[in-house]
Amino acid sequence: MTRTTLLEIAAKALARLFLPAAAVRHPRRGRHHAAQWALGLRFPRECLDGLHPHTRAAFEAARAEAFWRDGQLIGLTSGHRDAAEQYRLYTEAVRAAGSHQAARHWVLPPSESCHVQGTALDVRPSEGAAWLERHGDRFHLYSRYDNEPWHFELWPARPARQPHPGAAPLRRSC
Repeated sequence: MTRTTLLEIAAKALARLFLPAAAVRHPRRGRHHAAQWALGLRFPRECLDGLHPHTRAAFEAARAEAFWRDGQLIGLTSGHRDAAEQYRLYTEAVRAAGSHQAARHWVLPPSESCHVQGTALDVRPSEGAAWLERHGDRFHLYSRYDNEPWHFELWPARPARQPHPGAAPLRRSC
């Protein structure tokens, strides 16, 4: 049995153990909170801080539903990034790719990145991203780029899908 499988089994067991306490503490949202607590232990390095409140609420609702309805665990690899971090990632991509144009296939500058606005999410594992691809529209979380199946953004309606981040028209707000 792999470490990942053991951690998944543990998270599911812990959520069931947490459920009575969560139901007492949050009477109408016990399942939601039990799932968040268990997923927080399963993905201890994830950070939801800095996400736009609507993005965070949508992500938490989606992963609670995935957890209880389908037994799917969804974690956050990357959410909000401040402009300095986004700039660092972008300049590293420019150096590695050899040009700004090539770097934009994977990373956008801070002025264009929805991560800086707190409305973009990079999720894991790939099965979680696949679940969100199938069900994310109910939460207004949409996969945007063909080359980044892990990347989702909060939008009021389904945005046009693009082959990569640099193919999207320049936008000032997310």
